[in-house]
Formats: sequence, C-alpha cells, structure tokens
Amino acid sequence: MAVSPFFLLFLTFLFFPMIYSLYLAFQRWDGIGEMSYVGLEQFRFLFEDPTFWLALRNTLVIWVFSTFPMLFMALVLATMLNSTRRLTSFYRVAYFVPNVTSVVAVSIFFFSAFSDRYGVVNAALQAVNVPSVPWLNNEWTIKAVIAMLMTWQWTGYNMIIYLAGLQAIPSDVYEAAKLDGAGPVRTFFSITVPMMRPIILFTVIISTVNGLQSFTEPQVLFGSNAANNPNSGGPGQAGLTTLLYFYHQAFDNNNFGYAAAIVWAFFLVILLFVAINWRLVQGRRKG
Repeated sequence: MAVSPFFLLFLTFLFFPMIYSLYLAFQRWDGIGEMSYVGLEQFRFLFEDPTFWLALRNTLVIWVFSTFPMLFMALVLATMLNSTRRLTSFYRVAYFVPNVTSVVAVSIFFFSAFSDRYGVVNAALQAVNVPSVPWLNNEWTIKAVIAMLMTWQWTGYNMIIYLAGLQAIPSDVYEAAKLDGAGPVRTFFSITVPMMRPIILFTVIISTVNGLQSFTEPQVLFGSNAANNPNSGGPGQAGLTTLLYFYHQAFDNNNFGYAAAIVWAFFLVILLFVAINWRLVQGRRKG
C-alpha cells in the first residue's frame, strides 16, 4: 500500500502514454478529430522523409561532439580533484552548479556569448587578431555550440560520479605504482581507467540516453527561426534534432500519428546505441 501511489503515477503518466503513443503510430490523427488506422504508413513515410534523416544525423553529430569530450574531461577533473586536499567541497559545488542551472537560462547565455556581432567569444577572438566565427550561422559551428552547451552542463555531474568511484580505489595501488616509477599519465591510463571501467560504462550509457535527447538547447537557441519555419533548427536546419522534429510534427503540424512514429523509431535507435556501447565496453573488459 505504501508504494501504491508510485505505481498509480507510473501507470498514469508513464506507462499509459507510452503504450498510447505506440497505438498512435499506426493512426492518422490531428489531435481533435477521429483517428483513422493507416497501418505501417507512418513508418513507410518516415523512411522516405529526408528531414527525419537530417534530424537524426544532426542528433548523432551533436552527441559525438558532446559526449566523448565531456566524459574525458569529467574523468580528468575527477582524478585531479581526488588528489586535491584543499577546497575540495568548493570545487565539487563549483563543477556541479551548471547541472542544476536552468538549461533555458544557460541556452540564452550561450546565445548571447556566441552571437556573431556582439558575442563575447568573437570579441575575445578579435582581441587576439583572430577573425570572427559565424557561430550561429554555420552548419558545423551550430552543432559545436550546442555540443559545448551540453558539455558545460553535464561535465560536473559525471565528474561527481567518477569521483565517488575513484575514492573506492585502494590508495596502496597508487603507492605501488609510484614506487615502480609510474608517472601521472601512466598511472591514469594503466590504473585509473581500467579500475573505473564499470563506472565509465554507466556514464556512457546515461550520457548516450541524455545526449541523444537534446531538445531544449536548439529550441531556445533558434526559437525565433522555428516560428518562421516549423521544421527549422537554425540556418540550414543544422540544429534540428530528432526530438525537436518530433515536437514540431506533434504540436506545430498537429500530426500526432507521424510524431509517435518518429519517437518510436528514435527509441529503437537509442536502444541500438546503448547496446553497441555496452558491447564495446564489456568486450574490452573481457579482453
């Protein structure tokens, strides 16, 4: 009885919408009128929709640009913080603050900082005689800005997880390596990384799930453009992610059946990437 509210909320707000979205994927529905059964028509159209594949490619590129640098920096920062003896609480809070900061506020800040004309980033580049970069008007720099935003937000979160794992490694292992003449770099790659592999696997899976669901960042960065073009994610649709495309199909075009087909296809893509990551990390562990 004590846990029954949880199950009621789970069934009402998670399980039922999930099953209903699967039902919608086989219907044509504008959200108000009657539904009409169309079978696999929505999925057939999905495979022929170039905008869906563009959104999927944008999502994967942004995920690669953000996830791997983020996890590497988080592990390096955790290793450095684990060896620090002063102001450790301050550093932990300072690195974790971006994760609890509103992503909308952070997106607005990044939009101002990377603005082509008045952004502080281009002002800093011009101060050292480097030409300005069209951060929000180029296909690759748009993806880079979104990736940097996600990296800035989630590096501290992963660093805290890595730090907890590092503190579980016996100190005598590092002392033995030091006596054998291993330097910091050799110790990091020969001891820290192998012993942290289960935790790295966990963060890779969580980061994959979170990274592939980028929505708020491009929606806030290019919201004005999206108002003119519902499928837009900035110039050239370079910031159009899969969930942003799903949102536009459902709530701008009122095409709920096709939107449901998009999220279910994307769900299978996420499962595929999680399985690949799992096999890669587990395979190296057995090796």
